[in-house]
This record gives sequence, C-alpha cells and structure tokens, in this order.
Amino acid sequence: MSSDEPTDAQPGEEPVRRDDGLDLARALTRATARSGGPARRKPKSGPRRPTVGRVSGSHPDERDPQLLEATLGRLVGDYGWELDLRMQGVFGRWPELVGDEVAAHCTPESFADGKLVVRTDSTAWATQLKLLAPTIVRRLNEQLGHGTVALIEVLGPHLPTWKKGPRSARDGRGPRDTYG
Repeated sequence: MSSDEPTDAQPGEEPVRRDDGLDLARALTRATARSGGPARRKPKSGPRRPTVGRVSGSHPDERDPQLLEATLGRLVGDYGWELDLRMQGVFGRWPELVGDEVAAHCTPESFADGKLVVRTDSTAWATQLKLLAPTIVRRLNEQLGHGTVALIEVLGPHLPTWKKGPRSARDGRGPRDTYG
C-alpha cells in the first residue's frame, strides 16, 4: 500500500473517494510538499519601463501638473540663461544702480564676455562715465556676482557721418566734436 492512497481501501480494491474533498486536498498537499512547494512568480529584474497609458499614482510624479515657477526655473537652468536674465534685470534697474542723473545721460546697450557696453548722449558724459566706471563695475558685481562684469566700454553719442556727400573731402577730419 502506498502513502498516496486513502487508508479506507482494502488490498486489490479501488480506493474509496469521499465526497467532502479532503482526500483530494491531502493528495495535493503531499504532491506539492515533494516538489518543493507551489510554483511562484519571480519578480522581474531590471529597470521598469513606463507604459504609454500609465496613470500617475498617489505619489507626485514628473507627469503631474507642475507650478510655472518650478518649470521656468528648470528651463532657465537647463539652457544656462541665468546670467542673461540677471543682466536683463540690470538693464531694467539701470537708474537705481547708477543713479537717476547718470541714467538720464547713458544707457546700457549690450553685455557679452564680461564687457558691458554703455552709450552716452554726449562726449562730456562719456568722459564722466569713464571716471565712474570702477564704481559702477563694483556695484554691478555686487548685484550679479563677483567677476561678472570685468569692463565697461563707454561709447559716445551717435553722430552723423561726413564721409559721403557732395561736399566731402578725401582724408578730411569731418566736423570734429561740435555736438553736445
């Protein structure tokens, strides 16, 4: 007699099956105990790939709606626009950085590679701004960070050209500085 058969059977007779199913449960338990247990799913290894229709769970996710401030901050950081935005802020606050009187006679035109180009409305103010340049550079570097502005290039006013026309003289010196 084998251990798999119910004990109610006589030798040579077919085993008696019970209607309550206990014999079937015992047979299954014995079979799984010998085979090492029920077959289990192994967890997938490796990175999980997002599916196209995946919906955000209860935890925050990069696909959730984001605040505009955080999104713009990440965009500015990714493209390296920090210095450009700070310089545009300087252009907008020029009167408060250099004073109202100086700002009335000069305007910043461009900034590149540490050089700020400033245009004045007269040659007298160009001379004055050249004398004030170290002070302005120090103020700007306090606002923007040390070493951001290394040099201020001061340009005089836009003057008309006398190089062309019916009364131009070759190698002539032009009208000189009679403006301002």
